[in-house]
Amino acid sequence: MTQLRRPTDGCGAPQASRTVAALGFPLWKRRFVRRCLAGRTLRFIEPGDALPADGTLLLWGMAPVPAGLGPGVAVLRMEDGFLRSVGLGAELTRPLSWVIDRSGIYYDATRPSDLETLLATAEFPPALLARAVALRQRVVQARITKYNVGARHWVRPDGARRVVLVPGQVESDASLAFGAPGIRSNLALLRAARAAEPDAWLVYKPHPDVAARLRRSGDGEAQAAAWCDEVVVDVDMAALLDAVDAVHVLTSLAGFEALLRGKAVTCHGQPFYAGWGLTADTVPHPRRTRRLRLDELVAAALILYPTYIGDRGPIEPEAALDELQAWKARRGGATRWWSGVYRFFLRRFIGVR
Repeated sequence: MTQLRRPTDGCGAPQASRTVAALGFPLWKRRFVRRCLAGRTLRFIEPGDALPADGTLLLWGMAPVPAGLGPGVAVLRMEDGFLRSVGLGAELTRPLSWVIDRSGIYYDATRPSDLETLLATAEFPPALLARAVALRQRVVQARITKYNVGARHWVRPDGARRVVLVPGQVESDASLAFGAPGIRSNLALLRAARAAEPDAWLVYKPHPDVAARLRRSGDGEAQAAAWCDEVVVDVDMAALLDAVDAVHVLTSLAGFEALLRGKAVTCHGQPFYAGWGLTADTVPHPRRTRRLRLDELVAAALILYPTYIGDRGPIEPEAALDELQAWKARRGGATRWWSGVYRFFLRRFIGVR
């Protein structure tokens, strides 16, 4: 087992280089990248600009490594963390957490990521596990999820013996291209869930970006109602997870959020939390052979892997949770009166992908 340590130097970036070139980041993200990489020399570059001859290159998600990059340049990948904001990333809502990965990225199941390596090899001392237990309990009690959106109240149907949630995803996302080697569509997921749960009350929840018409709906997703008992929109994910018995996912983070709440999770893809003995997996992962306890998963995914971003730089996860709770209380679950106009301009000027 590897010695456990949190890579806190510059949002998980290697300590060897203090100079980072960030390629292709939109203007709205740049101030948050600066906070995440507080203390480093940061230069934003665009495609076609001169590439760094040394130091570190920072890419978003699965962006390709540019041709001609020097062999001595370290490549890091950045993505949203798992406790992110009150509001959608597609609405350009400021993030409270990001991850930076030195070997891959957490949703790319085709190769190891820093998170997968932690889960496969790290020792989890008692003090860290106690911290993970406390953090998990706070997340559940405060009904915190990744985006913390949804204003409508949902009631579990009377007489339903088993209720199963099927959360939709944005089908063009890289998490499906790199983490779902079998089925990759929301409609196929619904069909698989119905086949596995023929007597359950099946609830389908479209991805909030799709519901907001900021991302494209999936192929045939308009037929979802034919394969489930109910389609719910604008319902708080935490409240929904509290009310169901089980969840079927492709790679959705909702599966991890369901595990935090003690729900049964079936994975039809290979998300970061699958393969460790905590989920029922229809697509086994050959690299993931270790059996983990839930709070070992929590320790790695919510404490060790991400960086939480305050006004002046990185903060601890507990402080970020305090801020999320206060932010959610101020918002009160209500949709802002100007959201429709704002989303119209986002669709017009950024586009729907």
